[in-house]
Amino acid sequence: MRSCDFRVGGMDCPSCAEAIERSLAGLDGVHDVRVDVLGGKVQVTYAEGKLARGDLAGAIRRVGYQVAEEDARRSVFVVAEMDCAEEVRQLESKLGRLPGVTHLRFDLLSHRMIVEGAAPAAVVRRAVEELGMTARPEEEAPGRRGFWKARGRLLMTVLSGVCLALGLASLWFEAGELVTKSLLALSAVAGGWFVAPRGWRAVRHGALDMNFLMLSAAVGGVLIGEWAESASVLFLFSVAQLLESYSMERARHAIRALMELSPAEATVRRDGREQNVPAGEVQVGEVLIVRPGQKVPLDGEVIAGRSSVNQAAITGESMPVDKARGDHVFAGSINEHGMLEVRSEKQAHDTTLARIIHAVEEAQSTRAPSQSFVDRFSRVYTPAVVAGAVLVFVGPPALGFGAWETWFYRALTLLVVACPCALVISTPVSIVSGLAGAARRGVLIKGGVHLENGGAATLVAFDKTGTLTHGRPVVTDVLGQSGMERADVLRLAGALEQGSEHALAEAVLAAARAEKIALPPAADFQAMAGRGVQAVIEGRTYFLGGERLARERGALDPQTAEVLRNLEEQGKTALLLADESGSLGVLAAADQVRSEAADAIAALRAKGIRTVMLTGDNPRAARAVAVQVGIDDHWASLLPEDKVRLVRELEAKGERVIFVGDGVNDAPALAAATVGVAMGAAGTDVALETADVALMADDLSKLPLALAMSRKTLRIIKENIAFSIAVKAVFVVLAVAGWATLWMAVAADMGSSLAVIANGLRARAI
Repeated sequence: MRSCDFRVGGMDCPSCAEAIERSLAGLDGVHDVRVDVLGGKVQVTYAEGKLARGDLAGAIRRVGYQVAEEDARRSVFVVAEMDCAEEVRQLESKLGRLPGVTHLRFDLLSHRMIVEGAAPAAVVRRAVEELGMTARPEEEAPGRRGFWKARGRLLMTVLSGVCLALGLASLWFEAGELVTKSLLALSAVAGGWFVAPRGWRAVRHGALDMNFLMLSAAVGGVLIGEWAESASVLFLFSVAQLLESYSMERARHAIRALMELSPAEATVRRDGREQNVPAGEVQVGEVLIVRPGQKVPLDGEVIAGRSSVNQAAITGESMPVDKARGDHVFAGSINEHGMLEVRSEKQAHDTTLARIIHAVEEAQSTRAPSQSFVDRFSRVYTPAVVAGAVLVFVGPPALGFGAWETWFYRALTLLVVACPCALVISTPVSIVSGLAGAARRGVLIKGGVHLENGGAATLVAFDKTGTLTHGRPVVTDVLGQSGMERADVLRLAGALEQGSEHALAEAVLAAARAEKIALPPAADFQAMAGRGVQAVIEGRTYFLGGERLARERGALDPQTAEVLRNLEEQGKTALLLADESGSLGVLAAADQVRSEAADAIAALRAKGIRTVMLTGDNPRAARAVAVQVGIDDHWASLLPEDKVRLVRELEAKGERVIFVGDGVNDAPALAAATVGVAMGAAGTDVALETADVALMADDLSKLPLALAMSRKTLRIIKENIAFSIAVKAVFVVLAVAGWATLWMAVAADMGSSLAVIANGLRARAI
């Protein structure tokens, strides 16, 4: 027997542990499985002769969790040549077979490859070099790309276009065969400069791709004397690749812009003096000085000063937010007016902004369902096209239907026509655009899979406290009795609550402060757990509490009892103020519903989405909130595991459920739902880690917006896929029939690629 440990990502509840245990226990040779949910670890004891570590890791991944060996290393490499899905597939195929490699992740935007496992770096680099690429450790990679890396593709495309134009002019004016062929050959070489290495790599490793198809068509055209068409093929394909690389560069620019939001330096008070130091060197607890117009360098708490801060880059809020002592500020937000002193709470690598950047990088490398379908389709499709082209070339002339040269040309045209450029780029362009558009509006979607799942949702389940409501009680009613005025009731109630730490006490004190009521001192304070408080004020004994305490003290007359019941029916918590003589007044407090909640739910219902509420609060409070915001159905008095059970029951009935919670105590339900949405994630680390979608500000109006963007993106993806396949089908028929030329085929391929890119970019706007 042998034992090994794994780190498992996304495992945050007992049901996750159960799923992993079942998957591993189903393997022949597994002796024991121990799951540590809190530590995110899994220990497996297994028969070494029957199973390998890779089998165990695969079993965990099959049930939807990320996994790495506990003792595995994590290495980050920069692969400069990795520009599109073809290189990623080649790297996955090659490195995935290396001993010791347990997990691979790729970030196309920053050319990064993350390798987890015990494989030595030298072995990984050698394997990458065998593919014709280079892998440098991230710390050794140059910070900026050289001129050729940055502009080489553009220069070669321009050179190819100029030579093609001159070659066609030479052909038209009959300047001579040598001049014409030389210009067209130079155009083909320039156009194929970046295509040929990729096509050759595809041949060497048996992973035929679009570069191979284009290169084959161009070489075939030269063999039959179609120099102009071969040059046109490579020039037009080079233009399409250039446009695709520009779309990726725009996405890279968006990431760089996020990184530049946070200043590189911070002003810190050390030893009584202000010093400018790199933000990365600031420790937790140090005091930062942020002057008007400056960006906040690190997350922290304001300890002195008052100002308004523009935090739109983090939360998506359109208006600046007032900040004073005790408020929190985020790295990357802009101080607009007064000077602030901020105590740093996180280091540079752990700020909310840093987490957002990391989440965006992770999101763009996560394949959506449609993208996975396209990838699988193209892997089968491309070899099938090559086989079909061979049949078109060999079959008809072998049976006596036309000349070999004619059918060879048609086979080459078929290769170009069938190139899946538009199909392959149709989904990632739309996904990246949708993710970027949502992020600009303060909605962080952590991957294309969640973007697509959100678009297909049929039901939204809300937590109540902290989601539909603000999560803190506010005094709503103050009723005087026995000749007491409202101010008198608040004055005595506030004095009683000065010694209490209960949430209702804070609500009463806040109400008294809001009306600028001076509170007298209280003596002999007593807190009676579950019932209320008592103290001596100005020589008299008063108490404040619920119905139970009032009955014990004999202060509950029938009229007052009716008032308390009416308030409780409204979902409010009622408190009775009394002394030895009887009732003096009634206060009621309630958790206030968010102002935008009713409009957000109405917007969801207008889109055909059913809404429900799952809360641990009492039935009366749940019913009051459900009626106020227009929820279709609700369940109350639920434990966290009850919420998970109900989410699963709804999904078992065919619903695709979005669960919206506060990201902390709702973590199990967030994980169980089709899509988990966390509220106010800018202030909650757990929310950024747990949820699939994070609303960076406490604004429910962002939810219908996020859903609309998801639906629009899903619709655009379907349009792009359908359009790409339709264009291919039409031109395949034209190619076989002999009605399409090579340059027409490339023009159609490039045109469809440009069309899906332009359509995909629409996902950025709503």
